[in-house]
Amino acid sequence: MNEPRPFRILGIQQVAVGAPDKQRLRRLWVDLLGLVPTGRFVSERENVDEDITATGTHPFACEVDLMQPLDPASKPKVDEPPLNHIGLWVDDLPRAVEWLTASGLRFAPGGIRRGAAGHDICFVHPRGNDEFPVGGEGVLIELVQAPAAVVAAFGALG
Repeated sequence: MNEPRPFRILGIQQVAVGAPDKQRLRRLWVDLLGLVPTGRFVSERENVDEDITATGTHPFACEVDLMQPLDPASKPKVDEPPLNHIGLWVDDLPRAVEWLTASGLRFAPGGIRRGAAGHDICFVHPRGNDEFPVGGEGVLIELVQAPAAVVAAFGALG
């Protein structure tokens, strides 16, 4: 596109990892690596039982979401692949979605909605298609609306 990008990706908001049993993930990420549990999210629609952990300090904290499927036989398969998705802070999510869609980026169904941590989110589909030829090249990417304090903190960095 010739139009300048009307948004900024500020940094990594989260990394989501999945396994058949999140207790094994907790053993690694919480018990051994020392990440701090900050919440839990359960969704039948998303087939997930998720422990939210974090590293770093606000506003630069990064979540590591530890996910297991509620029903291993159902989709989505939050444990396949084990590195489920990466989340990126964006300073203006609606403008980003509009511009990226016009640029041919394919989004997953669901549009912009409230995510597990309470921020507005949407997902970039891992693969492009005929209508929207650009996708995440095999990676599910979550775009997360950064709160004002996070936008300001990243802005202060330069």
